[in-house]
Amino acid sequence: MSYCYDTLGLLSSHLNVDSLILAQSVQDPDLLGQMQNTWNNFVKSGQIWAFLIGIVIGYFFRNFTSFG
Repeated sequence: MSYCYDTLGLLSSHLNVDSLILAQSVQDPDLLGQMQNTWNNFVKSGQIWAFLIGIVIGYFFRNFTSFG
């Protein structure tokens, strides 16, 4: 039993805890369905228009403020 704790201690001292995933519980495995719902909400809420307008304004701002 002591050997197991020593091994885990050795591993934890050399591995980054943020990148170590031991187990994961997936609530809804339908990834494509989640992406579709997110996209539909993005379009329905009007956020896509804010995104596109921001890209256009940013493009013009970049061109007006660049030298050469």
